[in-house]
This record gives sequence, structure tokens and C-alpha cells, in this order.
Amino acid sequence: MNNKFIKFLLIIFILSTGCQTIKKKSDDVVEKENEKFGMFVGKPVNELRLEIGAPSSDFISENGNEILVYKTKKYGIPCERKFEINSNGTVVKFSSSGCI
Repeated sequence: MNNKFIKFLLIIFILSTGCQTIKKKSDDVVEKENEKFGMFVGKPVNELRLEIGAPSSDFISENGNEILVYKTKKYGIPCERKFEINSNGTVVKFSSSGCI
């Protein structure tokens, strides 16, 4: 009985530390993503287009700003990056989802 309990606790410990490692790695990737693409906030949209290229799609938001959407896939996982451009042609906001 004690042997089974110890094995059970060991398995739970290994699984929990593995999940923490994956979470830390994904948090690091998100932080690098925000740092890399967040640098475009406050810069002209031309710099963004020169660096990243043409967007997958674009549309006008409710507040009248243009939204540029860049869609990619890595390891079969879809990634979407959105940049909001104000009427002066300046990037004012960046967001991403699913990017690893």
C-alpha cells in the first residue's frame, strides 16, 4: 500500500513540474513576441509593412481605425497578429493570439 502511494505521489510531482516548465516556456515566448512586435507601436505603418510585409487582411474598426491582420501557422497552430493604425498612419496597438 505504501509503495503504491509513493509511486502515485511521484507521478503527480513529475506531472506538475512538467506543466510548470511548459507554462514558463510559453510565457517566455509570449514575452518575446510582445517585445518584438510591440516595438512597432508609435511608429508609422510604413515601417511595419516594410518589416513584416503585406497583411493577410485588413478592416476598419468601430472607432474608425484600420486593423491589419497577419495570419501564419507554425507546427499546424494558427497564429494571428493584429495591429491597429490610427488616422495619422501610426501604429497604436498590437495584439496576438495563438503565436508560439
